[in-house]
Amino acid sequence: MANQKKEEQEILEKLKIHSLNKMQLEAIPVIESNENTILLSPTGTGKTLAFLLPIIRALDRGSEEVQALVLVPSRELAIQIEQVLREMGSGFKVNAVYGGRAIAKDKIELKHKPAILIGTPGRIHDHIRSDRFSTYHIETLVLDEFDKSLETGFEKDMKAITKRLPSLRKRILTSATQGVEIPAFVSFNDPKSINYLNEVRSKLVVKKVLSPSKNKLPRLLDLLYHLGNQPGIVFCNLRDSIQEVSSYLDKHQISHGCFNGGMEQRDRERTLIKFRNGTYQIILATDLAARGIDIPELKFIIHYEIPRMQEEFTHRNGRTARVDAKGTAYVLAWEKEYLPEFIKDVELAEIDGKRERKAPYWKTLFISGGRKDKISKGDIAGLFFKQGGLSKDQLGVIELKQDCTFVAIPATLAASLVDRFNNTRLKKKKVRVHIV
Repeated sequence: MANQKKEEQEILEKLKIHSLNKMQLEAIPVIESNENTILLSPTGTGKTLAFLLPIIRALDRGSEEVQALVLVPSRELAIQIEQVLREMGSGFKVNAVYGGRAIAKDKIELKHKPAILIGTPGRIHDHIRSDRFSTYHIETLVLDEFDKSLETGFEKDMKAITKRLPSLRKRILTSATQGVEIPAFVSFNDPKSINYLNEVRSKLVVKKVLSPSKNKLPRLLDLLYHLGNQPGIVFCNLRDSIQEVSSYLDKHQISHGCFNGGMEQRDRERTLIKFRNGTYQIILATDLAARGIDIPELKFIIHYEIPRMQEEFTHRNGRTARVDAKGTAYVLAWEKEYLPEFIKDVELAEIDGKRERKAPYWKTLFISGGRKDKISKGDIAGLFFKQGGLSKDQLGVIELKQDCTFVAIPATLAASLVDRFNNTRLKKKKVRVHIV
């Protein structure tokens, strides 16, 4: 027990978390001692860590097979959980597989079996059908944001996967939504439920911004100037709307990124990387970004287009005012536009005073070397400090991937650093460097 506590504390230190929250403290022993657990808690409250810690404790260090399987509804969530596990530094191999990524990469990584495999149901089912890993040793199954997986049509794949898990002993279902029906194929008998959906008191404020005309673009621009350089998400219902808003913001020189299901996976990943490191302060997104993506706490979100359903409204708002923080959700509405019944207690926003919007301080550099090249964050930092002459304040977020790295540096230095480092050597590897 003492060793477990020590290991847990070391993991929290690596994640830069001071202590577990109330939900996590309750969930971890429940997950450890029960075969079937359903964990309900709002977005951003730490469900991922709540199920990963007990999973890691139960793994057999002597096994070379997949022991735990985590099914997720989106590529972004798979990548996020993989990143958290790597940062935890447990010593266990972990991999994420998902549609939109070259299957050849999956095959290479699955030759050396991970202890924990994360993936979207379609891609996991494909690997199981092709016998690329054994399912016999999988004792733990997590269906993370399982309701979203059901919404996006993964039920058939999830059902087929669960039939191929003969040694399953523990099932964990998570959701940020109340009252979701658990499908029969999960075999969820006598589950223990942990429900924090009503216990987390949101400090969210919802405000309405009125547009004098149906064309809400000028009023959106007013609001973005009013908010200044704070990071936030502008939600749209349609991809075409995102394109229209993006063109308008480009015209008015408002730096931003886009995020929707019609984009290539690589482009979606890079939008989030640039948002996390401050290269983008605004992203235009569909409801795909309402949950299951790894981004920092936001002070605001904007409903440029009003969501059709209450659930979409709730999940969008969940991107701000998370846990104990304050946040504002702005509903941008035409003066004669009808607001659905689920948008209640809305105060009118006063946005006459404009703040200055500065161009982003950061730009993002791509480096063609990563973990598989034995390159570490320390190696990257050393390159920019020693050879680039940067101070600690001038080196932003470093995101190390399997085969590449992304680094935030001051925009004013980007071009000169590319000239200096492109085709240079890093850990015996000749790397390409360019601005993303």
